[in-house]
Amino acid sequence: MIRNEFTKYVPFLLGSFALFGPLTVLQSPVVAQSPEIQQRLADIKENSAKSKENLAAYTWNEQDTISLKGEVKKQESFQVRMGADGKPVKTPLGAGQAPAQQSQADSGGRRGGRLKEHVVEQKKEEFKEYAEKIVALAHSYAPPDPEKLKAAYAAGNIKMGPGASPDQVQLVITSYLKPNDSMTLTLNKAQKALQSVQIASYMDSPSDAVKLAVQFGKLEDSTNHISAMTLEGVSKQLKVDVQNSNYKKM
Repeated sequence: MIRNEFTKYVPFLLGSFALFGPLTVLQSPVVAQSPEIQQRLADIKENSAKSKENLAAYTWNEQDTISLKGEVKKQESFQVRMGADGKPVKTPLGAGQAPAQQSQADSGGRRGGRLKEHVVEQKKEEFKEYAEKIVALAHSYAPPDPEKLKAAYAAGNIKMGPGASPDQVQLVITSYLKPNDSMTLTLNKAQKALQSVQIASYMDSPSDAVKLAVQFGKLEDSTNHISAMTLEGVSKQLKVDVQNSNYKKM
């Protein structure tokens, strides 16, 4: 009951931001202070700005799947477009899975029912607050802030290495937002565009780990867009999977 009540808050907290996952270990990293790293960072900035501008002409479908402790609790679909402020505007498509209703038998009687309702409300607020904090943390990472990237470069906290294929390169950024966090950017060298971003971070302490992962795709006009993303609050076993599809020009 508590889990189902909580899930109704999550879709409204979500934006179409980039979500990330575990850090990929690189081999033979290049020295952080290098002109090539500077060029890759410039490529990311330019491509991201152009793609954001192009996406303003599109609409697309988004499906959110919300799970708690490995059990799917809710699925919702939206039609999405970019608003005048550059942020996604989401319109629900159909009805999502409704939270389960507590029966009178389960309530344990009138007094017990009131007590359980109070506990449910407390737990619901705890999960809601936790979700809000995760979303706020995600917004602090995605999209990468040019000034923070510049600061990370100046501090020698960016290393470059090969990707999984010859046409890829990876930038690994440590202590980007918090001490000892990590962000891995995978770029297509020829297209000069992000293919994936992964982040390993935490909430108030490293024991409360947060994993964020995003995969990018390309439209026919070469616009780079988020095709799939995942947000995971490890300690609460909360996971949200997002799939974007059916891009059409308005």
